[in-house]
Formats: sequence, C-alpha cells, structure tokens
Amino acid sequence: MNLAKVIGTIWATVKDEHLEHAKIQIIQPLTESGKKSGGPIHAVDTVGAGQGEVVFYVTSREAALPFPEPLLTPVDAAIVGIVDRVEVYPMGK
Repeated sequence: MNLAKVIGTIWATVKDEHLEHAKIQIIQPLTESGKKSGGPIHAVDTVGAGQGEVVFYVTSREAALPFPEPLLTPVDAAIVGIVDRVEVYPMGK
C-alpha cells in the first residue's frame, strides 16, 4: 500500500459500466514523512475519501479487487483506506 493526499475530483459523465457509481479522485503520492513523491495520479475511490484527506492506495491488479468483477473493471489505482495517523519509528529501536 502507498500513501497519498486527495487533491481533487474528476467528474466524468460517461464511464465504463463497471465504474458507473464510482468516484475518481486526483491524489498526490506521499512519502511516509508526508513529502510529495512524484506527480499526481488518478484513483477510483472505494472508501468515500474527501478533499485533503491522507489515504492508502493500491495499484495494478490489486486496484480492481474491491469491485464485483475485478477481471473486467478497468482500474489502475484505487483508494482503499483513509489514514488517521502515521507513526514512523527509528530503525533498530
């Protein structure tokens, strides 16, 4: 899983039938310390995340697993959780 921040929403009037009721968010990938990591990507929101929230997202085949027909759903990235807190512990302690 990866961390990201929701920075926008994509509105589409026409979508693949498997994504008809899904919301597509624009997310900014983050490092574990909260710094930007690369450029923004789009992800299907499976948890109801809102603007400014930090989220977990998955990519590749795992991104389609939350959908009823994962083999037929065209998804490259999906938001699968909302982050409440991030704690990073020093190595070796």
